[in-house]
Amino acid sequence: MESKWLHDFVALAEQGNFSKAADVRFVTQPAFSRRIRSLENWLGVPLVCRDRYPMALTEAGESFLEQARLLLSQIYGIRDQLRQSQHEHSSVNFVAQPSLAVTFFPGWIHSLRPQLGNSLIRLNTGHYHDAIEQFMSGSVDFLLCFSGDDTSPMLNRPEVERRVVGQDRLVLVSAVDDSGHPLHGLSADTPLPLLLYPPTSFLGALIQRKCLPALSEQPCVPVCENALGEGLKALVLQGDGASILPASLVREELEQGRLVELPLSAWVKLDIELCCRQPFRSEQVALCWQQIRQLAT
Repeated sequence: MESKWLHDFVALAEQGNFSKAADVRFVTQPAFSRRIRSLENWLGVPLVCRDRYPMALTEAGESFLEQARLLLSQIYGIRDQLRQSQHEHSSVNFVAQPSLAVTFFPGWIHSLRPQLGNSLIRLNTGHYHDAIEQFMSGSVDFLLCFSGDDTSPMLNRPEVERRVVGQDRLVLVSAVDDSGHPLHGLSADTPLPLLLYPPTSFLGALIQRKCLPALSEQPCVPVCENALGEGLKALVLQGDGASILPASLVREELEQGRLVELPLSAWVKLDIELCCRQPFRSEQVALCWQQIRQLAT
């Protein structure tokens, strides 16, 4: 069982409506409904009367509601005790999209180390929407993510502050043959095998919207989807197809000549944003954000 399921159930009981509860929990209604169903499956009993309007809890749901509140109180009480016990060793907690955790975060956090002193740096990873959920729930202090035209509305809330801390771009790449020519070049006569992020992911949706139309005269055939950029890069290096990836993820391979960039008529820039959410968990986190703002200006 996940603690977010308990939060969801309590929110549903308080709001009395799936749509309103989903808004309170910063998720879509279908995702919220799936999480309530997951809680019911884990408990083995229905908690909600779905055939009644307005919505009502079952007898088991009414009984479980107070237990859910008590469990959440105990969970966060234990968390606060543990945090207080480690107060002498301050920490700063980040969550980042997987490719940024590999390519951008190490060098960026190294440049900040003089300002952070002896703080313990913790980094979690999560795909775009999962990372935002960790951030909005207060599990981490900072969110490091790509931003674009369809940035999640959750990050446009008044308590969230955002700063651009870096930039990247999307590139179309292929492995090369022994002569250094692309194994999968652009040709109006030959379909280009593509290794893609899932269209439901942040980068996958961006590629579908901006990059694939730039290949309109090039016949393409998707051959694999993978949510991890490192996985797509490994497939490209094996010669399984071409892929559209963040340039930072393949910079070394391009410099070594193991990959070659293919031309795209649309150049897609990626801003890298750091987000924080007030109130800050500690003075150390507030100081860290102040220093990051100064460096980003």
